Amino acid sequence: MTTAKGSKQILIHGMTFILVGLLWGLVVPHTPFPRLALTAHIQFEGSGVLFIVVAIALLTLPHRVGTKSILVMLLAVWLVWVMALSEVANSWWGTTKILPIAAGQAGATGGAPWQELIVLLAHVVSGLVLIIAWILMMIGFIRPNPSPITHESL
Repeated sequence: MTTAKGSKQILIHGMTFILVGLLWGLVVPHTPFPRLALTAHIQFEGSGVLFIVVAIALLTLPHRVGTKSILVMLLAVWLVWVMALSEVANSWWGTTKILPIAAGQAGATGGAPWQELIVLLAHVVSGLVLIIAWILMMIGFIRPNPSPITHESL
């Protein structure tokens, strides 16, 4: 996979996140916990914008982000899908452990232990991989391009 191909995939995911978030917004008021559903809506929209910006930066600005870093970024994108979809499920479950402020505002009383575990793992794993992907991207933009070998440097 090339950096350009991976960046384009990130862009498509970002656009898809926004579309899914817009469609999910129509469902928000019809869930048992609309405040938690709103959290999922915001997650879709925010992640979509984030991934579009990342892809545009990778496709247009000079950088040294390698293909392995792009693969980590794509893994982060897929894991954010898992996180956002766990928030969609949480609109019916009403778990309280990972999003206690939103859950409190929603009047959620907690889900079954397996539901709490799914939402917790989805957020922790995707959050950690997203942090690693962001650091790799920053390194690729900060790291200077290698200076060309000239006669004077020999």
